[in-house]
Amino acid sequence: MTQIQFSLDLDILKDSVMNSNLDTIMKSSLVLVLNQLMEKERDDYLQAGAYERSNERQDYRNGYYERDLLIGVGKIKLRVPRTREGNFSPTVFEKFSRVDQALTLSMLEMVVNGVSTRKVTNIVEQLCGQGVSKSFVSSLTEKLDPIVNKWANRPLNVQYFPYLYADAMYIKVREHNKVVSKAVYIMTAMNEKKKRQVIGLKVDHVESFEAWKGFFQELKSRGLQSPKLVISDAHAGLKKAIEREFIGTSWQRCTVHLKRNIIKKLPKKNMKQVISDLRKIYKSASGSEARATKEEFINKYGDNKKLENALNILEEGFEDSIQYLNEDDKYQINISSTNSLERLNQEIRRRERVIRIFPNTQSAFRLIGAFLMENENLQLNKRNR
Repeated sequence: MTQIQFSLDLDILKDSVMNSNLDTIMKSSLVLVLNQLMEKERDDYLQAGAYERSNERQDYRNGYYERDLLIGVGKIKLRVPRTREGNFSPTVFEKFSRVDQALTLSMLEMVVNGVSTRKVTNIVEQLCGQGVSKSFVSSLTEKLDPIVNKWANRPLNVQYFPYLYADAMYIKVREHNKVVSKAVYIMTAMNEKKKRQVIGLKVDHVESFEAWKGFFQELKSRGLQSPKLVISDAHAGLKKAIEREFIGTSWQRCTVHLKRNIIKKLPKKNMKQVISDLRKIYKSASGSEARATKEEFINKYGDNKKLENALNILEEGFEDSIQYLNEDDKYQINISSTNSLERLNQEIRRRERVIRIFPNTQSAFRLIGAFLMENENLQLNKRNR
């Protein structure tokens, strides 16, 4: 075992213990130990002590330089030995870089999970006694770019997804010194084993037919096959893009969105029974049963002029909203609405409220993509337990 000799000034050590806090004592002790360790490593590297003549000598001492090291109790300043030819490198910084990496990963995880950069800097300062700038935390997140880009462009031809869910949400982004709204397009998929995953993410200017069409084309270029069913709200551009890009695919109008639209058109008072009867339609076990229940609903309330607008919305959207009943019973509860994607959007929104305004489009793509990746990993870990 390597033996290291320490020369301690007991009066200085006593003063440090009596008059300093524990962190200061730990820092002082670490500085002493690590400096002495590096000195011993240089002696071993040179294969000669100070002023010693030796045929095995590899190099010569060349003084010291100071270097900071950030550790759990804060920043310490070390006296790093040098050699004349400069080939000697102590192991201290290599070993403690693992601590730096852990701290870096922790900061990234905080940002991805919706902690503001201001709070991250405060947390790091409390943990380490050394603050980091907001700009440093922001630049740190750029390390996620290659990881998120690889995930966002992964091949989709390794398995078949019979059911796709599409939706868009709006965020605020700073662009050319102005704050503008941007649409975040997200597509999730469910395979035949009822396992879901995010297969597409895009940030674009507005939600439109052209934007959805381009999004779907990108997914197809990655190997996505036409599904049996695409579930979404009734955005006209989205619906048109589904018809153009997924030939032979049925469109399922989200039943939750449709029911909300109908209920909004109902009078405010005495509608409890009407709403209950409306919901019975979507508790049907088959398309024929749903149609029969819908006709009963229309016959019961068709003469009420106050319900005319609500009934028109039901008639217009009904057939598109019961396409899920054509699928296998075991899938129907999962494919009648975009609720699973809505919940995901809510989690994104919760983190987005912390940021409020993304500094640019790439930062929005990066952080939303990183969250979606992290969320998938968590869901996978839960399933594997």
